[in-house]
Amino acid sequence: EVARLYTDGRFEKTLSAQFEGDISVSYHLAPPLFSGIDAVTGRPKKSVFGSWARPVMAILARCKTLRGTAFDLFGYTAERQAERLALTRYEILLDDVAARLTAANYTAAVQLVSVPEQIRGFGPVRHAHLVASDKAYAIAQAKFDKASDIAAGGSSERKQRKQPA
Repeated sequence: EVARLYTDGRFEKTLSAQFEGDISVSYHLAPPLFSGIDAVTGRPKKSVFGSWARPVMAILARCKTLRGTAFDLFGYTAERQAERLALTRYEILLDDVAARLTAANYTAAVQLVSVPEQIRGFGPVRHAHLVASDKAYAIAQAKFDKASDIAAGGSSERKQRKQPA
């Protein structure tokens, strides 16, 4: 995604509008497959890459079509695996909400299915949002369950929801 953002032409136009003449660009990046973890911060170490990195990023941007395939090198990282698991959990959640949706639990349902809107960023920033979303899911799920139980006449029994493996 970073490669696409830097090579789609908008970044160069912005630079050209702000600076005249030949400019030198350095990229401070923490590529998932090559960066280590900083012992002090616990975050990925960033490295400086010169303007030679732009053609490499252009190639990476064109490789977007490989996402989700066996050739997606970044798809094997723990971060991407966590993203896929979160998506699977969300799809299961949507099925559950759709099956139990009523006028009485509508507001709670909207709150529950809106939790992913809080998930932003890349790397450790995204990870922190995923952890926070787990707590938000638990709270919103409890509200939805309570509203659903009240709508069903107070029945506290409901089908066991599917959980991803």
